[in-house]
Amino acid sequence: MRKIGDVLRMKFDKGLSERAIARSLSLSAGAVNGYLQRARFAGLSWPLPDGMDDTALERLLFPPTPPAAAAARPVPDWTVVEKELRRRGVTLALLWEEYRAGRSDGFGYSWFCEQYAAFKSRMRPTMRQTTARRSDRRHVR
Repeated sequence: MRKIGDVLRMKFDKGLSERAIARSLSLSAGAVNGYLQRARFAGLSWPLPDGMDDTALERLLFPPTPPAAAAARPVPDWTVVEKELRRRGVTLALLWEEYRAGRSDGFGYSWFCEQYAAFKSRMRPTMRQTTARRSDRRHVR
């Protein structure tokens, strides 16, 4: 994160362009632009406040993302989805539309399909096949 401080110093203290900063620090112009934009949103300029080290600067410009609220979202009952799909004319898209109609905070279609595929792969249906014994074959004729 040392380069973020260098980007801010070169921009505000030296007055260099973003392209010149990118060339001199071996960064992309987009990275330099992103660092400067994050600094603007955080209200930073040059010189940095006293006591701000690289770790504090990183935390300020790149705050941790809040945990996803996936657990709070409603998850469909996959066994019911499986049973419904056996009916004629029922598709996964139709079941997803019904799922979303009742829950506006529900997951998207791609998530729905991925989770259903994962559910199907865990089921592992087996069909036991037996062969008739020789003694049974004599009576079958």
